[in-house]
Amino acid sequence: MVNWIWTMFIIVGIGVAAAQGEIHKVTEGAIKGAEMAVAVALGLIGVMALWLGIMRIAQEAGLVNLLAKAARPLMAKLFPSIPSNHPALGHIIMNLSANILGLGSAATPFGMKAMQEMQKLNGNRPVASEAMCTFLALNTSCLTLVPATIISVRVAANSANPTEIVGPTILATAVGMTVAITADWILRTYYRRRGGF
Repeated sequence: MVNWIWTMFIIVGIGVAAAQGEIHKVTEGAIKGAEMAVAVALGLIGVMALWLGIMRIAQEAGLVNLLAKAARPLMAKLFPSIPSNHPALGHIIMNLSANILGLGSAATPFGMKAMQEMQKLNGNRPVASEAMCTFLALNTSCLTLVPATIISVRVAANSANPTEIVGPTILATAVGMTVAITADWILRTYYRRRGGF
């Protein structure tokens, strides 16, 4: 569906430019957009490399397991079906940590590993488990305290005040995460009563 939407944007944009007799602006815009994409991507490499390196060191040093133990009381409430010493909890915590710091791209590998581990607990069934649904809700709506990626993009785009989005980001993501956790709890309770999951 998204592919169709973008295709329509491109077709309509080219059509409007042709109708106004300024088709050359399409080419100029495409070239300028490609240049900006490369500049932004290069600006993000440092932030991503730093965070992924820190995450790897934490994982190798055993800090993932320590974090999992420290966060176990909260994780036990959110993921009651995952055993306390299971590797899925470490990956979940690292994913949420990266999301809290606004590094969604760095969170992706941990999210994928967490889902793989939870799928093992799920017995490789084709239907998602409660824990998988809860993690998906948390992952997509996670509280963001430091939107590092967005700040980096704004710096690369020469924003006058790249950090002005921190306050609104914290507020919006806090509300989003609260709604997601509440909806997950309500739906989990509902489906349990109906015999689902």
